[in-house]
Amino acid sequence: MDKFFGISNSGSSVRTEILAGFTTFFTMAYIMFVNPSLLSETGMSWSGVFVATVIAAAVGTLVMGLAANVPYAVAPGMGMNAFFTYTVCFGIGFKWQEALAIVFICGIINIIITVTKLRKAIIMAIPKSLQLAIGGGIGLYIAYIGLINGGIIQFGAVPTLTHFNEITMEGVRNLDPILAVTGLVITIVLLMLKVKGALLIGIIAATLIGIPMGITQIPEKIFTTGVLSGIKDVSFAFFGEVGLKSLFSDGRAYIALITIFAFSLTDTFDTIGTFIGTGRKSGIFDFNDEKAHIKGFKTKMDKALFADATATSVGALFGTSNTTTYIESASGISEGGRTGFTSVIVAVLFLICIPLVSIFGMAPSAATSPILIIVGVLMAESFAGINWKELDEAIPAFFTVMIMIFAYNISYGIAFGFISYCIVKVCKKQVKEVNPIMFGAALLFIFYFVLMAVNHL
Repeated sequence: MDKFFGISNSGSSVRTEILAGFTTFFTMAYIMFVNPSLLSETGMSWSGVFVATVIAAAVGTLVMGLAANVPYAVAPGMGMNAFFTYTVCFGIGFKWQEALAIVFICGIINIIITVTKLRKAIIMAIPKSLQLAIGGGIGLYIAYIGLINGGIIQFGAVPTLTHFNEITMEGVRNLDPILAVTGLVITIVLLMLKVKGALLIGIIAATLIGIPMGITQIPEKIFTTGVLSGIKDVSFAFFGEVGLKSLFSDGRAYIALITIFAFSLTDTFDTIGTFIGTGRKSGIFDFNDEKAHIKGFKTKMDKALFADATATSVGALFGTSNTTTYIESASGISEGGRTGFTSVIVAVLFLICIPLVSIFGMAPSAATSPILIIVGVLMAESFAGINWKELDEAIPAFFTVMIMIFAYNISYGIAFGFISYCIVKVCKKQVKEVNPIMFGAALLFIFYFVLMAVNHL
């Protein structure tokens, strides 16, 4: 095992790798709660999505560990599942089977552009400031959803704060926001105390507090022997009449293509950002200059990107939204994880959780919503890398973030960011600095908006 993973050569040990695996798992285990909660709103089976989430995470992470030999975990991405539910299904109107088909196609595209090196060209085309704005904007988008799901904000024509002091003769009218705020405070305290697994502990604590409040429902059974049967409701679901066959029908081809583009773009930069952000400091990848991620394609990163892209299509087949390499992998790397053995440990821990679906199903939205808010805080870190004093950076970044939040649509934010970036560069007579791919993407978005206006979508 030491020889296969090169543990000693990497300066690590089996014990350290195991500890790192447990640390990464407990840091990201919240996805097993949150992902089914979000995707089930589309009509998908909660238990089916739960199993699909676990299997996609286990398979993707295992491939990452065995094929790429890097300590990164893969699972359905936060932001991607929100985009899947609230934009693709609720906003645009696709059925969840069609949304899964989009995810599957996205994975295939990412595999192709990774193998052909086109992914490298796309990465180089997007300016760093826009990459950072997209990541931070998605973080705020996620946090907003957390505020809504927790009942802290009532989403309507004019979003308003919930009246916590709204009391009737029978007592407080709605306890959900109280539980959500309680869970949020607990999670913040744990993070400040640097408690490992703070996000998971916060969910568990809020879930337990919700029992006497009547919000958390205690299951009749702890172990569910037939839990795997739930996956039949969502796996390979897009191969029917509703799915790939209906995706491009009824004049929706252009919307489907734009959605696939938005999925692929966000997934790409989420993964690249994780690799660059954690790989540079730890030495897992070899970065020597600002364009070092291109050199990384010749080393472990090439295999890691391929593993990440493959996991997205595999996840869609099982019945979940886009998988991505988790930034929470940094927690295991901080514990000393340096090889793929860390990822193998994470994958095994995910599989062990399958029989415990009834326990995980206890967590109400009010208990999981604080995690969405905290994840938003963590993702907002990317804003610090944007030079807000320079208008040619600030304007595209601002429109990317604000449109994404106010329009409640991730792809719209990306579109306005691309378009405004091209406009700014044209005005500054710096057209040569803009990669042709950026102009092509901007024109594609403009074409999309024109079609929407013509068809009154």
